[in-house]
Amino acid sequence: MEFHQLRYFCAIVDTGNFSRAAERCHISQPSLSQQILKLEDEVGARVFDRVGRSARLTELGRALLPHARAVLRGLEAARNEVAGRKTSIGGPICVGVIPTIAPYFLPTILASFSRNCPQARVTIVEEITPQLLERLRAGTMDVAIVALPLDVRGHEFESYSLVTERLFAVLPKQHELSRRRTVLLSELRHEPFLLLRDGHCFRETTVAACKRARMHPQIVFESGQFSSVLSMVSAGLGVSVVPEMAVEKRAGCSFIPLADDRASRTVGAVMLKGTSRTRVTEAFAAQLGLRSRLNRPSS
Repeated sequence: MEFHQLRYFCAIVDTGNFSRAAERCHISQPSLSQQILKLEDEVGARVFDRVGRSARLTELGRALLPHARAVLRGLEAARNEVAGRKTSIGGPICVGVIPTIAPYFLPTILASFSRNCPQARVTIVEEITPQLLERLRAGTMDVAIVALPLDVRGHEFESYSLVTERLFAVLPKQHELSRRRTVLLSELRHEPFLLLRDGHCFRETTVAACKRARMHPQIVFESGQFSSVLSMVSAGLGVSVVPEMAVEKRAGCSFIPLADDRASRTVGAVMLKGTSRTRVTEAFAAQLGLRSRLNRPSS
């Protein structure tokens, strides 16, 4: 039983004869009659009595009619929903973000996006980079905000840079270098360091900067949050390094730019290559400033 056969069947009921039904459906009367015969063969009985030029439902035809109309209504509803999704910016989107970016970068972006796309249903996942990339691979996440470049093999992801920020040393207010305009990491080689724990990509960024300064940081405290690290620095328990977006007015802390032109972090958006993007994903990318760059990934 085909959809077009049910459509012809209902058209005959509505118009009362085969000729007007054929005109409504924009086919020839012989073609319409042939399809009704096929429908009757499939159900095993006649659905119309032909009386002169008119067509009257048989008992079986009357039983079939409500089901035929329900099927056609369902098909029309499906078409309308698909068409609506193509033209409206709504539906779900899952955004991942690493903890060292989430509280500083994302709130303003999300507030603007919610105002511009109130029908979008946003889910935020805060995790370290490897976990976010696994979710992208599995198709359970649409976009991830992470530090670039990615430490992955192959070319399964598309990444787009969003902002590059300087790195800052964080010293206790009473530290002898706390009033400097810039500071070299090598000048802190004998200081106890307070860093993010393993698994956080910013820890790797800090360690890389220390290697360029030919020093090995003496790590005495590790945490998963900058807030804990900064509290320890303000208490005079050591020094640390943070990205520019984490610089804040905090009692007991001095934030001093590192005197190293390579001491920076690039924040970017990452998507799985080769996947189709919904309108809501494209709208979120536009909110990030990527509308004209989606086909020109940075890596």
